[in-house]
Amino acid sequence: MASALEQRLAQHLTLSFAERDALQWLERRERHFAAGEIIVRENETTDVLYIVASGWLHGSVRLPDGGRQILRFYFVGDITTSFSIAWGYSAATLTAVSACTLYELPRERFGRLFQEHPRLGAMLFGISAAEQVALADRLTSVGRTDGQTRVATLLLDIYSRLRVVDKLSGSAFQLPLTQQDLGDAVGLTKEHVNRSLRALESTGLLERDGKMIRINDVEALAELVGFQDRYGHVATDWLPPTANRSDMDQRSAAAE
Repeated sequence: MASALEQRLAQHLTLSFAERDALQWLERRERHFAAGEIIVRENETTDVLYIVASGWLHGSVRLPDGGRQILRFYFVGDITTSFSIAWGYSAATLTAVSACTLYELPRERFGRLFQEHPRLGAMLFGISAAEQVALADRLTSVGRTDGQTRVATLLLDIYSRLRVVDKLSGSAFQLPLTQQDLGDAVGLTKEHVNRSLRALESTGLLERDGKMIRINDVEALAELVGFQDRYGHVATDWLPPTANRSDMDQRSAAAE
């Protein structure tokens, strides 16, 4: 069975047997968390990253006034707490939105992946760069647009990511987020989020049924709010070649 991270990367390039084996090797320490459970807190010392096998999570920071800003959401195949890798402590709080399964990944083991499989490392960097551009798009939306546009942009962002990581077909998906969660992600009160959702429904471009969201015309809604899908395609023509066995043996010997 393909690993979560393997399935994510295989969306963009054909993986060698050695690369698939290396990715599966990363997913050996499985942990389970309940909805609402905190995995790691902001400013907490950690040398572990997590690969999402199932469920939704978000990373957030606490604001000076006691409020919360959700920075990003995590789905199947994502590597979480990468915001801690530069310092050894977490720059945000990682919380399970729904019941989830994670694979615990020590930073040292993650570093060896870059050494032994540089093409995988480069692909992960490319995906991370695309996600940073998507985050910049959302921040621009938060700082420069009205509530309706902010909420629509976030929903389109989630929809676009689910198409890649969960192979979502159609335009309907379950949204296990509260209106408070949505507001904390786009800088609105939950009351403003509710008004924005109703306004979007009035256009006929969006429907809600409990936790189910249906975007009736993805292209029209994207055009209305100026959304660009940053996830569907990541260029791979610049990647280094696949490492062969002799290269890997030489790197391992040098590391020893």
